[in-house]
Amino acid sequence: MSSTRSARKASDVSGVTPDGAAWLASAGTYPRSTLSLWEERPHAPVVLPCGSAFDVASAPSTFGRRMLDRMWDEGPGSGPVAEFRGRMLLFSTPGTAQRLPALLEWEEWDARGRKAGEAGRTGAVPPLLCHGTGDAVTVPAPDPGERADRSDARWLVAPDTRHPWLPGPEVLLWAAVRAARAAVRISIFPPADQGANVYDVSRRR
Repeated sequence: MSSTRSARKASDVSGVTPDGAAWLASAGTYPRSTLSLWEERPHAPVVLPCGSAFDVASAPSTFGRRMLDRMWDEGPGSGPVAEFRGRMLLFSTPGTAQRLPALLEWEEWDARGRKAGEAGRTGAVPPLLCHGTGDAVTVPAPDPGERADRSDARWLVAPDTRHPWLPGPEVLLWAAVRAARAAVRISIFPPADQGANVYDVSRRR
């Protein structure tokens, strides 16, 4: 990934590149059909299977944004990230959906996302939903166009290559733990503009 790539605001993502669309389409059984659909209807979200090109970790939007901030501010960056119906979709390496729940259990989080002995401090932190082989997710349109602000599906970090770097389960575990700890310290008054976070895509591997 070029180091000269300029930073972009999460809310300013213009859409998926042709190479990014080809990568997304490769997840399905009939990638040419998916690409043809997008050529005819570039604003149409589609449902794609997980487990081959990518897995997806899904979190409620606020917690997912905290994870994403940790990954960009303190970690390696992220792969593609989308938002759909109030949930953040973090695209990850195939196999993550199987491995991440075990890692979360090892960290002693209970079924409601609470770490053992910390119910009073992190009880509001929700668990992650992991989508892998046998699951499917709705993927936002490659070209959101003018409908982006009204759509319930949008890209925060759009795929722009045929071989994007994707975080594995260990990176997502690290981000989730950091986000959970940060949630304890967050003020009840959120920043004025939560949509203005800048994610420097030059740091994506």
